Amino acid sequence: MTDKPSGESRTGLLNGFAAYGMWGLVPLFWPLLKPAGAVEILAHRMVWSLAFVVVALLVVRRWAWAGELLRRPRKLALIVVAAAVITVNWGVYIWAVNSGHVVEASLGYFINPLVTIAMGVLVLKERLRPVQWAAVATGAASVVVLTVGYGRPPWISLCLAFSFATYGLVKKKVNLGGVESLAAETAVQFLPALAYLLWLGAHGDATFASEGAGHAALLASTGVVTALPLVCFGAAAIRVPLSTLGLLQYLAPVFQLVLGVVYFHESMPAERWAGFALVWLALSMLTWDGLRTARRTAQLRARAAAGAAAGAAGRVPAPGTGPVETPQSADPVEA
Repeated sequence: MTDKPSGESRTGLLNGFAAYGMWGLVPLFWPLLKPAGAVEILAHRMVWSLAFVVVALLVVRRWAWAGELLRRPRKLALIVVAAAVITVNWGVYIWAVNSGHVVEASLGYFINPLVTIAMGVLVLKERLRPVQWAAVATGAASVVVLTVGYGRPPWISLCLAFSFATYGLVKKKVNLGGVESLAAETAVQFLPALAYLLWLGAHGDATFASEGAGHAALLASTGVVTALPLVCFGAAAIRVPLSTLGLLQYLAPVFQLVLGVVYFHESMPAERWAGFALVWLALSMLTWDGLRTARRTAQLRARAAAGAAAGAAGRVPAPGTGPVETPQSADPVEA
C-alpha cells in the first residue's frame, strides 16, 4: 500500500523537474532558429503545437471535452482570450531571448507569482495575509530599483509577468486539462498563424524552405518544445502537492538567469543584483507563508478526520460523562 504512493510521488517529482527544467533551458533553443524572426518562429510554434497535440489526442482518444466546449460560448470566448494572451507571452519571450534579454525575461517569471497575487486582489477581490502584502510591496520596490538600474521600466519582465498571470487567471475559469487547453488555444491561433506563414512565403521572406532541411526540422520541432513540458507538468500536477509544484516553478527562471549571465554573458551591474535580491526576498516570504499555511491546514484536517473517526468508533465521550474505554479491536487512527 505504501509503495504505490511513494512511486507515484517519485514519478510526479521527476515529471515536475523535467517540465520546469525544459522551460528553464528553452533559451538555448530559440537562437538555433535564426535567421527566422521572432514572429515567424511564433507562427511556426502555433501551427506545429496544434499538430503535436492533435496527434497526442488521437492516440489517447480524448475528444469528449471538445463537444462540450463547442456547446458553451462563454468558455469558447475565454479560450480566445487565453489564446490572445499567451500569443503575446510567447512572442515577447522569443523576441527577448533572441535579442539578448534573457536575464530580463527570467525576471518576468520570478515576479509572476507576485503579479498573480496582486491580480487576485484587484480582480477576484481576494484578501491577503500580512506576509503576502509585505511580499507584494517588496516586489513593487524591486521594480523601482530595476527601473533605475535599466534606465527604463523592465517592460519585458512586466509584459511576461502580467500576460502569464492573466493567462493563468483565464485558464482557472476555463478549467480544462493541460493538453486539451493547449489544443483549444492553438486551434484559435492556427489559421492566423498559417495565413501569416503563407503570406511570408508568398513574399519570399519565409526561412522554412530556404534555409535547408535542418532549419525546417528545427522550426517543426517547436511543437514538441511547446507541448512536451506541458505534458510533463500535467503528469506532475496530479501526483505531487501544489506546495511542491510552487517550489519547483522557480527552477525555470533560475536556469534562465544562470544561462543569461554565464552562457549569454549579459551584464548584471550591482543595481540589477539589488533588484533581483528584493524579488528573491519577496518570493522567500511568499514561500514561507505558503508552506506555513499549508502545514496548518493539513494539521487541522488531520485532527478533524481523527476526531470524526474516533467519534464513529464510539470513542468520544459525551460532554461530562467521563472517559470512554477504547475497544481493543479498533485500529489506531494516524494523525
